[in-house]
Amino acid sequence: MATIKKLISLDENIAKELENVADALHKSQREVVENALDFYFDYTDAIVADKVTKDINSGDMKVYDSEEVYKELGIKLWISNTLKNL
Repeated sequence: MATIKKLISLDENIAKELENVADALHKSQREVVENALDFYFDYTDAIVADKVTKDINSGDMKVYDSEEVYKELGIKLWISNTLKNL
């Protein structure tokens, strides 16, 4: 995977904690930040999924059948009867 450089500013206390954690784990600060962000994104994915589920259940978000969407967009799909009956 490609690496992209980002310049970020951190609160002094957060920066010191990052340094301490990286030292304690014998990892680079980059690795600690990447792991922390990966964990956070997994966590927020669950929050977003819960919100989407809630919105669907409450009727605030509509879910469309794929065949309805394809028809609206004029996309013709070939689906065998065997697959359609699964």
